[in-house]
Amino acid sequence: MAPSDQVRLLAFYLPQFHPIPENDVWWGKGFTEWRNVAKARPLFERHYQPHIPADLGFYDLRLPEARQAQADMAREHGIHGFCYYHYWFSGKRLLQRPFDEVLASGKPDFPFCLCWANENWTRRWDGQEKEILISQVYSEEDHLAHIRSLMPALRDPRYITVKGLPLLLIYRATSFPGPSATAALWRREAVKAGLQGLYLCTVISLPQLHCDPAALGFDAAVDFQPDFEDLPARELPQRPAPLRRIPRDDARWFNHVMAYPDLIERMIRRPDPGYRVFPGVTPSWDNSARLKQGAILFVDSTPELYGQWLSQAIAKTRQRFTGDERLVFINAWNEWAEGNHLEPDLKWGRAYLEATGEALMPNGTQTTNQQPSLEELSMEEARRRQA
Repeated sequence: MAPSDQVRLLAFYLPQFHPIPENDVWWGKGFTEWRNVAKARPLFERHYQPHIPADLGFYDLRLPEARQAQADMAREHGIHGFCYYHYWFSGKRLLQRPFDEVLASGKPDFPFCLCWANENWTRRWDGQEKEILISQVYSEEDHLAHIRSLMPALRDPRYITVKGLPLLLIYRATSFPGPSATAALWRREAVKAGLQGLYLCTVISLPQLHCDPAALGFDAAVDFQPDFEDLPARELPQRPAPLRRIPRDDARWFNHVMAYPDLIERMIRRPDPGYRVFPGVTPSWDNSARLKQGAILFVDSTPELYGQWLSQAIAKTRQRFTGDERLVFINAWNEWAEGNHLEPDLKWGRAYLEATGEALMPNGTQTTNQQPSLEELSMEEARRRQA
């Protein structure tokens, strides 16, 4: 178990950055998301694009050197472990090579857990029912085969545990026909395999996903940021008042453009839901590299603002949880095409990583009475833009 006062920071990890036969067919030979990242362009003034990687470069996750460099950098800046996305479609796995090699080689020696990203893959990258490339189909037999396939990972000494139980996240647990039955099945299989059980978490990021995890047979929920609960339920956003003076061909008419400081304020002031949910933060978000229309963009993110938010999440975790349930999830380590990455880029370098480490320090940004308020930081950002 972790020391009672330790808060463990877990960063979501995308294993996509290597070619696979399926993506060759769906998106073109040799495709990885680096292609989208590199061709992104700013859509309006002050829009930060493209995000170009710095220290680690345009890496290939088939290389053990790249995976080791990521782990070394994460550990150096206070990240406890990676939460690898895991893709399973009725027995078919995708993007599995990086994690399989981590598991088989024992390297890097860095803690990890898994999150089953159980969405459909579509041409629009949003998991919705539009041009499905490969879909999720659930059955008791498949759930049984799935959990049995995960046992080598769950038994690995690097696997992250809570209360002695392997931590397993399900991205869309409410999609299961019977979540409680599946949870019970998985726990039984874990015990049969010699484990004490499982610590199951559902991931919440949309209004329809906000529910007590106990009602699903799960132990806790993970607050996945940004939470899109206030977005219009439409393909394209409504035209807010500030856009009335903007030309009709401006990209802000056709995308959700919001302020990162407003996101933080809204999330910090959100009331306690009354059930067990681990806090989450994101350094930024901008998926316009994937979607030129209907994209979601949070502008004016800075390392200082992110550090303040993370400090608040750490303080909240200390107040609400004890022991090794003190977890904070960061979205993400390397979601480059969604504009949310801790890995260094040419604009900010290691500033977001440094803010992460500082938030964990006793005299760092988590000591909020020694730091500028979110409002003061937002005003400072506005002054920078006007200079």
